[in-house]
Amino acid sequence: MLSAPGSLQRCFQAILLLALTVFLLAIFLNVDIRLLMSFLGDKAEGPPITNVMFLKTHKTASSTVLNILFRFAETNNLSVALPVGSQFHLGYPWLFLARYVEGVEPSGPKQHFNIMCNHLRFNLPEVQKVMPKDTFYFSILRNPVFQLESSFVYYKDHTPAFRGVTSLEAFLASPWTYYNWSLGLSNIYARNNMWFDLGFDNNAPAEEGYVRASLAAVEQRFQLVLIAEHFDESMVLLRRLLRWRLDDVVSFSLNSRSRRTVTSLTPEGQERAQRWCALDWRLYQHFNRTFWAKVHAELGLQRLRAEVELLRVRRRELEALCLQDGGPKNQ
Repeated sequence: MLSAPGSLQRCFQAILLLALTVFLLAIFLNVDIRLLMSFLGDKAEGPPITNVMFLKTHKTASSTVLNILFRFAETNNLSVALPVGSQFHLGYPWLFLARYVEGVEPSGPKQHFNIMCNHLRFNLPEVQKVMPKDTFYFSILRNPVFQLESSFVYYKDHTPAFRGVTSLEAFLASPWTYYNWSLGLSNIYARNNMWFDLGFDNNAPAEEGYVRASLAAVEQRFQLVLIAEHFDESMVLLRRLLRWRLDDVVSFSLNSRSRRTVTSLTPEGQERAQRWCALDWRLYQHFNRTFWAKVHAELGLQRLRAEVELLRVRRRELEALCLQDGGPKNQ
């Protein structure tokens, strides 16, 4: 019979041998050792969350998140609340109604889905008719200055306020010259569009009481609001809260614009954009703070940096494997 010290020594030798085998295997298979160790050591506490509602805002990298959710749904054989008929949106820009979902009968029993992520204007009572009670709600925001610039380029021919103006700088210098309040939904992309997507009035005065109450309502319903400028950090935090695998949140950029097409506003133009989209600016400031508070509470900066690096390593591996020319398409 082995003595206790002998048993401990053999156990220690076995652990060293296993570690060496893993290391050599990683080198042989050309796998990043940090990534391999993360797969071995990062065990989620509990099963993955599969009931998810993503409020897809406009011009905020939300199409990339949409792709992640569709892929997760397909991989795990989950049901998705898709638009009725041949529509791309769930009734947008009107407030969402359950009947905008394919397969939902207004007079029939409630039908619940696992994933909801197409464009809609948020209307909680109607969303709850098609999503389970334990649904995880999240969305994404972008700095309103850059979001407005992107909207100006993308929706210039679609939005009356943008049609007759030569540049965003010119528009912001005198917005009421071009923006007609009475046109309502036609001009939603020209002012406080993210506020509008959340179901609020994008032309409401930015009065303190109203703004605070609206922000509190969003924070009460949405467990997480991502920040587009920190997309990789957002994916790491989302993955942790949903208890998903690393590959579930790896993505390639979609609908990205060439840097040549991006116009940088002057400092004066940026200040004017913040004032013009004051509701979006308050929204962004608030949830940028709550995002980093969640990062500190859930991960800490050191672990965040490590997991972001793992995500980027895995993305580079899949880009080399999946993309013919190694880059996203700009269509």
